[in-house]
Amino acid sequence: MREIVRTNDIVLISAVGSLLDGAGIRHLVFDQNMSVLEGSLGMLPRRILVAENDVAAARSLLTDAGLAHELRPQEADR
Repeated sequence: MREIVRTNDIVLISAVGSLLDGAGIRHLVFDQNMSVLEGSLGMLPRRILVAENDVAAARSLLTDAGLAHELRPQEADR
């Protein structure tokens, strides 16, 4: 699994998840439940991970959707 997006923006997490679901790209959202521990302040970023063989397709999909600026640098998702 490789991290492709890291953000505190729950709306962005939802949008990225919907795009990936629509394209049939399986993904996981890590640290989603950490808000319980941090008091729901939104300080801890959530991370979206996809399988290694789906990284290129996921990055291309998000770039086409105008979200390239939200992608982690490619060296960070290795």
